[in-house]
Amino acid sequence: MAELADKELNPPRGDAAPLNGEVLNALARQLGAGWRVIDGHHLEKTYELADFQEALEFTNAVGALAESVDHHPEICLTWGKVKITIWTHSIGGLSEADFVFAARCEQFL
Repeated sequence: MAELADKELNPPRGDAAPLNGEVLNALARQLGAGWRVIDGHHLEKTYELADFQEALEFTNAVGALAESVDHHPEICLTWGKVKITIWTHSIGGLSEADFVFAARCEQFL
């Protein structure tokens, strides 16, 4: 997964097609435990953390990453849990950038 996290994170724009088939499956296999591809459209993982403070710190780290690369996930924060949902809005599905972003989220733990 470290190799995936080290890739350049460039979300596609415009008329790029969402990933599917073996390319999508190969990238999914590179992610850490808990990440799921939902309906071939988005990635999702719920992180279990010690308490609200730890969950908030993780959320802030993911948010800072999102701002730095202009690629913004859906983040749901509650006591001891953070759910991250990622897809590339401009193409209506998954791109390599989504997988790179997911791999980078793992580095905050």
